[in-house]
Amino acid sequence: MLTNEQIQQAAGNLWRAEQTHDWAEPISNLFPGADVADAYRVSLAVRDIKLANGRTVKGHKIGLTSKAMRDLTGATEPDYGFIFDDWFALEGSTVQRGTMNRPLVEVELAFVMGKELKGPSINAADVIRATEFVLPALEIVDSRYKGRGTNLLVDSISDAATCGFVVLGGNPVKLTDVDVRRLSASLSINGQIMESGSASAVMGNPINAVVWLANKLHEFGVAMQPGDVILSGSFVKAIPFDAGDTILALYDQLGEVTLRVA
Repeated sequence: MLTNEQIQQAAGNLWRAEQTHDWAEPISNLFPGADVADAYRVSLAVRDIKLANGRTVKGHKIGLTSKAMRDLTGATEPDYGFIFDDWFALEGSTVQRGTMNRPLVEVELAFVMGKELKGPSINAADVIRATEFVLPALEIVDSRYKGRGTNLLVDSISDAATCGFVVLGGNPVKLTDVDVRRLSASLSINGQIMESGSASAVMGNPINAVVWLANKLHEFGVAMQPGDVILSGSFVKAIPFDAGDTILALYDQLGEVTLRVA
């Protein structure tokens, strides 16, 4: 287990990297003995630094929802990270590639909470009752690290589950009006379809991912709050992009989400 001083050092490195774009050394390289519990301690310490500097938590992202990604990182369950108020880009807007490190884009469903959802023992019915609506979304996956470390799972959890920022679409739909398992979407870059998939690829049902998160957050004394945005996990492979690209996610029932990269 890392000492409190090591946790604060790791958290401070990630905070400074985000502010300066002078990317940090991966946690697993700095502290080879760090484990998953340490990684979540670092994530919580980064949250505390951000709150002290005027940021607010606006939700959570769920990662590693596919077995293939868990096998790649050695994980036995998904992971999660905080989403902060300055991590949202407007649909149809233009973002600067120079502010990113090694970005990838994913297609997801965002659950927007209407009620507090607090574990333990949350089930699918609880999630449905607490969700105000779902939105189509893009997640820009990115890292604050200068390279790959020796333990991908520890590094991901420490770094907000590798969340860069979020783009929400503008077509809210209530869970009672759709079968979220059957929602599908394609991901295009510059008009070329790169990936397509169905939301059922997320743990069989993205509601299951939100159930997992609500119960996992309880371990850290955290609950989902009204208005929180919950990214339930990607149902397509993450795709790299670069300056000059136009990204489009086209959903069969939820419309589209676009982003341009300058």
